[in-house]
Amino acid sequence: MAVTKQQALDYHVGSRPGKIEVTPTKPCRTQRDLSLAYTPGVAEPCLEIHKNPQDAFKYTSRGNLVAVISNGTAVLGLGDIGALAGKPVMEGKGVLFKRFADVDVFDIEIDSHNPDEIIKVCQLLEPTFGGINLEDIKAPECFYIEETLKKTMKIPVFHDDQHGTAIISGAALLNALEVVGKKIGEVRVVFNGAGASGIACAEHYVRLGVKRENITLCDTNGVVYVGRSKGMNPYKERFAHETQHRTLADAMKGADVAVGCSVKGAITQDMVRSMADRPIVFAMANPDPEITYEDAKACRPDVIIATGRSDFPNQVNNVLGFPFIFRGALDVHATAINEEMKLAATRALASLAKEDVPDAVCRAYGVERLHFGPDYLIPKPFDPRVLLWEATAVADAAMRTGVARTPIALDKYRDQLERRLGKAHEVAHMMIQKAQSRPKQVVFPEGEHEKILRAAHNLLDEKIAYPILLGNPMAIAEKAKELDLDLKGVKIVDPVASPLRESYINELYRLRQRRGVTLTEARSMMKDPNVFGSMMVRMGDAEALVSGVSQHFPDTIRPALQIIGTREGLKKVSGCYLMITRSGKMYFLADPSVNIDPTAEDLVEIALCAAQTARRFDITPRVAMLSFSSFGSTKHPQSTKVRKAVELLHQADPSLIVDGEVMADVAVTPELLEKNYPFSPLKDGANVLIFPDLASANIAYKLLSKLGGGTTLGPFLMGMGKPVHVVARDTEVEEIVNVAAIAVVDAQESDLLPWTNTRKHMELVGE
Repeated sequence: MAVTKQQALDYHVGSRPGKIEVTPTKPCRTQRDLSLAYTPGVAEPCLEIHKNPQDAFKYTSRGNLVAVISNGTAVLGLGDIGALAGKPVMEGKGVLFKRFADVDVFDIEIDSHNPDEIIKVCQLLEPTFGGINLEDIKAPECFYIEETLKKTMKIPVFHDDQHGTAIISGAALLNALEVVGKKIGEVRVVFNGAGASGIACAEHYVRLGVKRENITLCDTNGVVYVGRSKGMNPYKERFAHETQHRTLADAMKGADVAVGCSVKGAITQDMVRSMADRPIVFAMANPDPEITYEDAKACRPDVIIATGRSDFPNQVNNVLGFPFIFRGALDVHATAINEEMKLAATRALASLAKEDVPDAVCRAYGVERLHFGPDYLIPKPFDPRVLLWEATAVADAAMRTGVARTPIALDKYRDQLERRLGKAHEVAHMMIQKAQSRPKQVVFPEGEHEKILRAAHNLLDEKIAYPILLGNPMAIAEKAKELDLDLKGVKIVDPVASPLRESYINELYRLRQRRGVTLTEARSMMKDPNVFGSMMVRMGDAEALVSGVSQHFPDTIRPALQIIGTREGLKKVSGCYLMITRSGKMYFLADPSVNIDPTAEDLVEIALCAAQTARRFDITPRVAMLSFSSFGSTKHPQSTKVRKAVELLHQADPSLIVDGEVMADVAVTPELLEKNYPFSPLKDGANVLIFPDLASANIAYKLLSKLGGGTTLGPFLMGMGKPVHVVARDTEVEEIVNVAAIAVVDAQESDLLPWTNTRKHMELVGE
């Protein structure tokens, strides 16, 4: 994406110059806090670390702190601009570390061209950091600096300009070769550019399986060959071969792969035309590639091309590497980032590219779909799964190769990484884990819809549920083939041809005959997949239903209400959303979707169901019955209704923490409750918010979701006789998976009623 000079400058100025700051992780608001943060309290962890240096990882931020170190001698495409001028790049590196992997960074710019001085600074700083990222240091000094530091230091040292490009392009190479059907041990590879990234890529490709003798290295003086003296160094000598080729054009004739780590325009269309069938070109010069995507495709439509640019397919972006590699290394307190860890990162990225891509990732890049193939060889940087796949693979490799000082359980580590992705991701993952403990059969009436097919694939692959798709089997199979989805193991039921159809028609007629439904009408109604799916749940042929991705809410819920009905003891169903704030607080909002003007008795049902929903998320409910008044401050039928509901709730479930009527701001602010209403049991603030009517609930939910900066999960349909959940129209695949997981958990608990005393509740609401 193009940006103007002024836009770039304005971005870096803002209200606070630069891009990073230091934020305390512990409170420092009182004298007691101050005495703990500094003297005298700080002496205690100092003494513990003095006795056991490993405790520095326990009592300080060292285990999550990386130094980004540069002398500014090879800054992007700007060359040797000096340490100070390179500082914006190093700050930017810190932003990427934090944004993508939650790693903290201090950028350190060293004003020296002497590699031994840089080495000495790094060695002296070892007690401060958990790892060192070398950045924008020119070759060949960068090789000497990294090699020396790796030998003399006991923390990970990683020169991203070398290894980052190698690791990411290596993943692209593995997948590109798979696409074109060539074996890595047989391809001939030409490199243009013999600096830090070029040589590192060549060495990494050798470790991946490319034969060293099949690699031709070129630089500004042409082909590197045995006997050449001009512009040579020991690192280039490793790739010197006996050859008659002297120019890049010579070398590229018949080559299978061309890798550019050089300058704009270095590769011509004639060079690409001369390559072997289905050639692979990685033109990775920044900001402008050796050959553009359009020019390469124009001369060779069969070419697979990757560049460093985000406006072309297959962007080789180092942000896919360094944050996650350091994350995995730091979390096991690794003493190094070795070759096995780099290979693990490459293979993790290559494997992830073959997985179904979340809708949120596609939306972030302004495309409808991303699918493994010539134009999608490696994951996108904003794919949150990269953290889970790559950091786990790196940590695993560190443990397998003996450089991890603190081994970890990988399953628990993945949970830890999920939490770093944010509270919403953590909550969804928790429900998925619950569902995986006892998967259930979930029927999807919209079985031919693309998003449902993709969700079904994920549900089965992750062992969350046993999906049942309703629809024409041939249409489903054709769509699945088009999407390259393996639906083996997914049950497909054709409502038109199913042997269950006649028994369902008869049961529907029995249920609805006194509601004006004839046998003929029951037969016609059964053509509706929602009716058929609801009947499957009623008859026990499925244990939960999820629908709504292509339909309006009433059309989805009506058949379920008519066929499955409400849970015993309830008169109404209701809806609930989970709102997760940016600070990680969780609030359940009900009812924003079903009951327009609920009575006091309806509010009791809604509150009890919402409280049970909160418990399902392992949260102790604290229920606030909301109004425009607090505890009788305003006399009005609306507030009286809410007050009556509170009285009924105290009788229905005396153990439930509930109070009201209360204003929304008071309900969620412990300080206001303590100051003005010390008698209220909502001392820590409410987390279940019951609104007096649909209008207020719906407005609040939509405003919070758009303006509050939080994340919503739901809607959850509460009070059905058996699990039925309705997703929003045009929802994303990952949200369908999350709702299906909740439906499974609902089915697991279907024998439990959502309150403690059903008979007493029925008496209170006049049943």
